Amino acid sequence: MRGLLTRSGRGLCLAALLNCAACVASESWVELRDQRFTVEIADTREKQALGLMFRDHLPADHGMLFIFASEAPRSFWMKNTRIPLDIIYFDAQLHVVGMALDARPCHSRRCPGYPSERPAKFVLELNAGRAEALGLELGDTLVLGFD
Repeated sequence: MRGLLTRSGRGLCLAALLNCAACVASESWVELRDQRFTVEIADTREKQALGLMFRDHLPADHGMLFIFASEAPRSFWMKNTRIPLDIIYFDAQLHVVGMALDARPCHSRRCPGYPSERPAKFVLELNAGRAEALGLELGDTLVLGFD
């Protein structure tokens, strides 16, 4: 079979595979109070440590979802973060268990922490003001969408 493929044929096969992979890949999203947000997933220590640091802009309908292996007290800070954020904490059942609203960027060595009020498994960061605009309350449910 290998002898039947010319160089251009192998190139076409590779291009078809790459196009197919692009079709399968899709965006992750969450919904809060019927509002959908496209989210980047932070599910490794490296991604969680970087978070939204060094970003100058976050589209209004985007955010970052942090996924942890288990529920635990969580605390986030805003070191090297350039945009104000709402930090929303969720338990394993995806209910809001805490919020740090309008967390401000921090450029000093000692930045304040924003702890969860209860143990959290998921944390969602959105542009500051989004939680208030949605009327988000403790107990509200997050809907996950990983197409």
